[in-house]
Amino acid sequence: MNDTDPDRSIFYAVDRIESTVAVLQDDEGQETVVPANRLPRELKEGDILAVPVDGGGTVDWGLAQIDVAETERRRRAAAEVLERLLGRDGPVDAGGD
Repeated sequence: MNDTDPDRSIFYAVDRIESTVAVLQDDEGQETVVPANRLPRELKEGDILAVPVDGGGTVDWGLAQIDVAETERRRRAAAEVLERLLGRDGPVDAGGD
């Protein structure tokens, strides 16, 4: 029996990719290092991963998916904060592709 709850995921931000590993950061700021070959190939720095969690709290890296909508939401939010800090009226390029 599979105890994975399809509605329960943890978000991880891709901090950086180093050679064969990805350094991820959860919403509490904790870093996790994961072999890059366990994650989506198209993964890049700044992406947000949605990673399924089973009933025991174990993440399933093999089912991790890039959450495009959450990635864009967080990039926009960061750009808005930067705009306020810089006192600019216009949009700031949040980066990414």
